[in-house]
Amino acid sequence: MSGPARFVLATANPDKARDIEAILAPLADRLELVDRPDDLGEVEETGETLEENALLKARVLCQATGLPALADDTGLEVDALGGAPGVYSARYAGEGASYAANVAKLSAEMEGRSDRRARFTTVAVAVFPDGTELLASGSVAGRILEEPRGGNGFGYDPVFCPDEGDGRSFAEMSRKEKNALSHRGRAFRLLAERLAGRLEASAGS
Repeated sequence: MSGPARFVLATANPDKARDIEAILAPLADRLELVDRPDDLGEVEETGETLEENALLKARVLCQATGLPALADDTGLEVDALGGAPGVYSARYAGEGASYAANVAKLSAEMEGRSDRRARFTTVAVAVFPDGTELLASGSVAGRILEEPRGGNGFGYDPVFCPDEGDGRSFAEMSRKEKNALSHRGRAFRLLAERLAGRLEASAGS
């Protein structure tokens, strides 16, 4: 096997793609990320779990391109809301909702609530043309802030403060700082470990 293995990145979200590219940068000599085809529409997330949606996206991209595919799905679970928005996090305020609309709905739902505990979970997957599927998950606990803070990040980052941080929201951190603590960083670093073993085996064959 010569050169890095090529993987298509299934996400249609450019913010998420930049996070994943940064997290997987240490594998750049063995793993090359390819953008999803421009003419391929977004994959409808019909799964009932993060794992189902991540696999759904990766399988579609793998089949469409003939390349192994990487995908993830992420959910924010808020204790006071019974685990919502969960698998519906990206469309909490409706299909095609903006980040601001989702944050606004969450803030409205949390109005007056004292229990603000929450956690982010990401399931990251790799699907290969031979049918092999690798999965990894990562979570980070924190709390929902009463007011958005920070101008970095995306999604719910302005209102999520991780317990393991220094009191800043994800949106107040640099991408490097956030990825070191985040659910997505943990999931893709674990997936990278599992991919490294397969890539090494392929290189030696």
